[in-house]
Amino acid sequence: MILILAVTCAVAVGNIYFPQAIGPLVAAGLHVSPDSAAAVVTATQVGYTAGMVLLVPLGDRLPHRSFLVVLLALTGLALLAAGCAPALPALIAASTLVGLTAVGAQIVGPLAVGLVAADRQGAVIGTLLSGSTGGMLLARTFSGTLGEWLGWRAPYLIAAVLALLLATVLAFAVPTTTPSSRQRYTALLAEPLRLLRTEPNLRRSCFYQATVFAGFSAVWTCLALLLAGPTYGLGAQAVGTIALVGAATMVCTPLAGRLVDRYGPDPVNLVCLLGVLVSAAILTLGARGGALGLTSLTLGTLLLDTAMQSGMVANQVRVYALRPDARSRLNTAYMTCAYLGGSTGSWLGIHVWSQAGWWGVCVLVALLAALALGRHLRAMYAPGASTASATLFRQPVSTASQPTPTPPGGRSPRTR
Repeated sequence: MILILAVTCAVAVGNIYFPQAIGPLVAAGLHVSPDSAAAVVTATQVGYTAGMVLLVPLGDRLPHRSFLVVLLALTGLALLAAGCAPALPALIAASTLVGLTAVGAQIVGPLAVGLVAADRQGAVIGTLLSGSTGGMLLARTFSGTLGEWLGWRAPYLIAAVLALLLATVLAFAVPTTTPSSRQRYTALLAEPLRLLRTEPNLRRSCFYQATVFAGFSAVWTCLALLLAGPTYGLGAQAVGTIALVGAATMVCTPLAGRLVDRYGPDPVNLVCLLGVLVSAAILTLGARGGALGLTSLTLGTLLLDTAMQSGMVANQVRVYALRPDARSRLNTAYMTCAYLGGSTGSWLGIHVWSQAGWWGVCVLVALLAALALGRHLRAMYAPGASTASATLFRQPVSTASQPTPTPPGGRSPRTR
């Protein structure tokens, strides 16, 4: 069951990222400029951010199985529409719908945690994060290679088939669960905003991830333009190959989790933000082209991916420790801010690229990381910061508010 849910995370997250590798192919196929075609990536991420705000809170209100099946079915239909889009406006509209409904990975987490005993929840969350990371990285390779062979429509159509097949599997494989909240929809929507107002550690975690993810999105949105341009003259498959190297981050995130458990989130966040700054410096060498440029792009994106994912582990540990009884709503606030940052980063990246090229994109990444680093250093060395952090992570974790699933047969999974 956990393996199926990890695959669900991979497919859902992969649908957000695979358009990044086929931007030049979309531009050529629809006879538009590469800058215009990059709007597809931004539209998908904007849709995903909207889904975080409008749909994820319903995970506390609706049965997980039916909610996941409906989301995946709608994603499959939106992907079909994107693959058959006759022009760029239709593709942008369909991509927005893909992003809106591809929030299944954010529903899977609370479901999976409720299916296992308390002493296995950390391992399950790590497995799901690996699935999400694998989907994010491998989707670029899949779409870039397939797009080169069969055209830009093929990745959309095959992704649609995968989403619809997975919806069918989940309809039979996922056990029935009981919703944990009976709040009205409007109340569910308002709660993440209230948490942002009242929880300063939530706000700073959101700021860290939003700035780092903005730089991450700017790099990957513009990388396809750099490789397809006159400096390299390569195709979409080159983007996928570089992304494949980033699969090493699937090994780094469990290590980051153990370091957070031992030292706390703040030191890990510090190392991650410094890693983003170093990656920006390495990536600037990519503007030179040739073997040195390709090596720099590979190493720089690997370090950037590792720092971003490890920082997410640290931030989520900090966020989840704030209110164990409101983790879904905290996660909605946190992930919404993160993906707002990603959407903004894609938009900023395209505009900076058009004005200053690859050097400008790297400077943008460095500036964003410097903003987060400055905020983080103030938080770490503020009077009383160490005491407050220690108190926070000594709090016992309550599981009273977690939903208890009711699998077929009526037995609780905690008694198996």
